[in-house]
Amino acid sequence: MKKVAIIGAGITGLSAAYELQEKGIDCAVFEASGRVGGCISSLRKDGYLVECGPNSILETHPDVGNLITRLGLEGNKLPASLAAKNRYIVRNGKPLALPSSPAAFLKSKAFSSKAKLRLLKEPFIQSRSSEQESLADFVLRRIGKEFLDYAINPFVSGVYAGEPSRLSVKHAFPKLYALEEKYGSLIKGAIKGSRERKKRAEKNVHDARMYSFDDGMEVLPLRLAEKLGYRVRLNTPVSSIQMMEEDIWLVNREEFSDVLLAIPAHQMPELNTPFDLDLFEEIEYPAVTSLSLGFELNSIMHALDGFGMLIPEVEHKFSLGALFPSSIFPDRAPGGMALLTVFIGGARSPERALMDKDEMLVKVMDDLRELLGINTEPDFVHSTVWPKAIPQYTIGYERFLNRMNEIESQYKGIHFAGHYRDGISVSNSLLSGLNIAKKMIS
Repeated sequence: MKKVAIIGAGITGLSAAYELQEKGIDCAVFEASGRVGGCISSLRKDGYLVECGPNSILETHPDVGNLITRLGLEGNKLPASLAAKNRYIVRNGKPLALPSSPAAFLKSKAFSSKAKLRLLKEPFIQSRSSEQESLADFVLRRIGKEFLDYAINPFVSGVYAGEPSRLSVKHAFPKLYALEEKYGSLIKGAIKGSRERKKRAEKNVHDARMYSFDDGMEVLPLRLAEKLGYRVRLNTPVSSIQMMEEDIWLVNREEFSDVLLAIPAHQMPELNTPFDLDLFEEIEYPAVTSLSLGFELNSIMHALDGFGMLIPEVEHKFSLGALFPSSIFPDRAPGGMALLTVFIGGARSPERALMDKDEMLVKVMDDLRELLGINTEPDFVHSTVWPKAIPQYTIGYERFLNRMNEIESQYKGIHFAGHYRDGISVSNSLLSGLNIAKKMIS
């Protein structure tokens, strides 16, 4: 009889457990810490609602919305405000709104006329990516250096906290890689791919619904844990996974038919297993600090009429960028106040994330004074340090994926799922859990 051990109570492990439970398959979720949710963590303090990790979820696939409905969370969802539709990029020391349509692109000051003309050449470029090409080289080849510096570089630091020159285009941005492979052009592929996504009921990241929940993102893992009940075992670390006999695995002296590894990859080598997990220690997880700051609204010259701003590396600022949470969702700050979340470190400068908090705040405020016209010190400060934040899908990442495939094929009942395998977003991690559960069920 099938019984599944799930190691890790992040969104992947919890989603997998819920899917298994719904299909009548017994499971146990082992979590070393005293809480569920992993990097998803929400905090109410002094009238602010702070997201220590991800601040929203994108409904890129029908299964994401279906899970929310099945959990009874439709009434708790908070869609992102339409007033926060702008995305700002810093150029020449000023935040400029990125164009949201072809017409706006032609008028935009975010990119030069030369860059716009260069983009028009993209459909006629015949070259193809190699499997070992970096995102930076891919972008340079197809759309030029200005787009690399002022679009891709800040975007990558905002999503991965990574560097385009180190990330694999094939593994970090597989849809971008696939557009060139299938259509020979990013622009042609974006147009034709949109039609195909509609047929599959999938959505482009830019078209997908973005939302959070009334009490923050942690509402989602907490509801999953509530539905799972006794199956979630907090403060219960796993030190070893041992094979008893064919089809039987021993986890914490309990027998299981299947084991799902849903912890961060850098933690896997700590496990004592019959298969070697040491390779996963080499997956890069740069440090990131999330610094949440509260200000009086009238002390900020910028309208904060957007999702946030990203800062290209060529602008030589201390911070990676900032979100405007109180503009995106209601009830994130007390009346008359604004909440900003600034990100520091990442692959660009991981040492900055580990600086003394007071020293870090001084440098962040230098950025905010120049870029947003903030003329006072913050009334509220909360920092969250992630020493190992986001896995980097670097060039050659296939060796890690191949190793997972090898172990799964050689050791029946062992499974891998999570942000180190199927994409780093909340929706990717959630879908990773659902899909591995469906695989086990079938």
